Amino acid sequence: MSKPTPKSATAQGQATSPTATSDGATVGDPRRWRALAVLALVQFMIAIDNTVVNVALPSVQRSLGMSPTGLAWVVNGYLLAAGGLLLLGGRVADLVGRRRIFLIGTAVFALASLTAGTAQSGGALIASRFGQGIGEALAAPAALSLVPILFADQKERIKALGIWGAIAGLGAMVGVLLSGVLVDFVGWRAIFLLNLPIAVIPLVLVPRLTNENRSPEVGRSLDLPGAVLVTAGVGGVVYGLLNATGHAWSSLSVTGPLVAGLILLALFVSVESRSRSPLVPMRFFANRTRVSANLCTVIVAGTMMSMFFLIVLYVQQGLGFSPLQSGLAYIPFMVAFAPGIGLSTNLLPRLGSRVIIVVGFLVAAGGMLLFSQVPANGSYLADVLPGMVVLGFGLGLVNPALQNAALHEVSDTDAGLASGIQTTVMQAGSALGLAALVTISLRHSATAVATGMAPHAAAAAGDRLAFLIAAFALAAGAVLAAVLFQSPARGAGATAGPVPAAAVPAEAPQPGG
Repeated sequence: MSKPTPKSATAQGQATSPTATSDGATVGDPRRWRALAVLALVQFMIAIDNTVVNVALPSVQRSLGMSPTGLAWVVNGYLLAAGGLLLLGGRVADLVGRRRIFLIGTAVFALASLTAGTAQSGGALIASRFGQGIGEALAAPAALSLVPILFADQKERIKALGIWGAIAGLGAMVGVLLSGVLVDFVGWRAIFLLNLPIAVIPLVLVPRLTNENRSPEVGRSLDLPGAVLVTAGVGGVVYGLLNATGHAWSSLSVTGPLVAGLILLALFVSVESRSRSPLVPMRFFANRTRVSANLCTVIVAGTMMSMFFLIVLYVQQGLGFSPLQSGLAYIPFMVAFAPGIGLSTNLLPRLGSRVIIVVGFLVAAGGMLLFSQVPANGSYLADVLPGMVVLGFGLGLVNPALQNAALHEVSDTDAGLASGIQTTVMQAGSALGLAALVTISLRHSATAVATGMAPHAAAAAGDRLAFLIAAFALAAGAVLAAVLFQSPARGAGATAGPVPAAAVPAEAPQPGG
C-alpha cells in the first residue's frame, strides 16, 4: 500500500505526485509521459526555429527589400533576445511557477510567430524575431525544469531527459530540411505560421497534464540587480560574438560589446556572492560535472551550428544545390542521428553520461575530420555523405547524455535555473561557433583568393580549415568529459524520498562503488 504524498509537496503543487511503495520504489504521476510529449513538442518547435530561417533569408530579402544588415538581424535578433533572457527566464519560472511561465512563453512565441509570418516590412519581421526570442527564454527553461520533477524514478528521469536532448537535436536538423521544402513549395511566411497550430497543442493540454510547480523557496524575491546585470552581460557577449561574423575581432563593434558584457558578468558574480537571495547561487557551480557539461555544450553547439552553415554554403556554392536539395542533403545526418539517440538513451542507466559523451565526442570528431577533406570540385556521395553519417551518429550519442549531465544533482529549488543556464550556454555556444569557425573559414578563403587561388577552391580551403579546428575542439571535449565528470563515489548520488531532488547521475553506479 502506498504512502500518501507529503503535505509539503502537495502544498507546493508538484507537477508529479509520486508516492513511495512498501519496497521504497516511487510511483510517478500517470500523466508524466503524455506531459513529456507535449512539453517536448514546444522544444521541438523552438529548436526548428533556431535553424529554419537560414535557408529562407534570400526569399525574405527579395520579398521585403531588406538590406544585408537588416537581414542579419532577422537571425541575430532572435539569438540576442533568447541568449540574454534565458537565464532570467529559468529563475523566474522557479519562483513564479514553471507551468505558468511555460504557458506565457509559449503564447508569446506563438503571437510573435504570427506577426513574423504576416510582417509587411523588415522592421516588423525583426521585432517579431525579438519576440520569438523572448518567448523561448520563458518557455524553454520552464519546460525543461518540469521534466526532472515529472519523473521521480531515477531511471525514468534519465530516459526522459535523454529523449528531451534528442528532440532538441532533431528539431535543429528538421529545421534545415523543412526550410528548403517550405520555401520552395509554400513560401517563406509558412516557416513562421507553421508554429501556430503546434503551439495550440501545449497551450490546451499542459494545464490538464501538469500541476503548477515552483521552487520550495516560494517567498523569495527576485534578485533584480543580478537579473539586470546577467541579462545585459550575456546579451553583450552574444552581441559581440554575432558581430564577429561580419567585422574584424579587433574592431570596436566586436570588442566593445564583448568587453562590456564580460565586465557586467564580473559585476554579476560580485553582486551574487553577497546577495541574500541571489539569482544564481554560487553553490550551483560547485558541481564540476554540471560545469564541465555546460562547457561541453558550448563545443557541441558551436561545432554543430557552424557545420550547418558551412555545409549549406558548400553544397549550394560548390555543388550547385538548390535550397530544397540543400535541405534534403541533411536527411542522412538525421537518419544516423536517430540510432545514436536510441543507443545513448538505452545505455545511459548502465554506463552513465561520462562514457557515452567521451565516445560520442570522439566519433563526432571523426566526422568532422572527414569533412575537413572536402575538395573544391567534389561530390555529395563521396565527400559529404560519409561525414554526415559519422558526425550524425556521434552527436546522437552525445545529446541525451549531455542533457542528463547538465542537470546532474539539480535540486527542485534550482531546476529552472539549471535549465536556463544550459539553454543559455547552448545559444552562446552557437554564436561563438559561428563567430569563430565561420569567420576563420571566410577569412582564410579571402586570403587564398588574394594570393591568386580560384574563388571556389579558396572557399573549400577555408571550409577544410574550419572543419579541422572543429574536429580538434570535439576531441578536446572528449578529454574534458573524461577528466572532469564526477565518478559515482564522488556524488553520482541516488535520490531518496517520495519527492526526490532532480539528481541525475553523471556516471552509472558500479558494484561496490
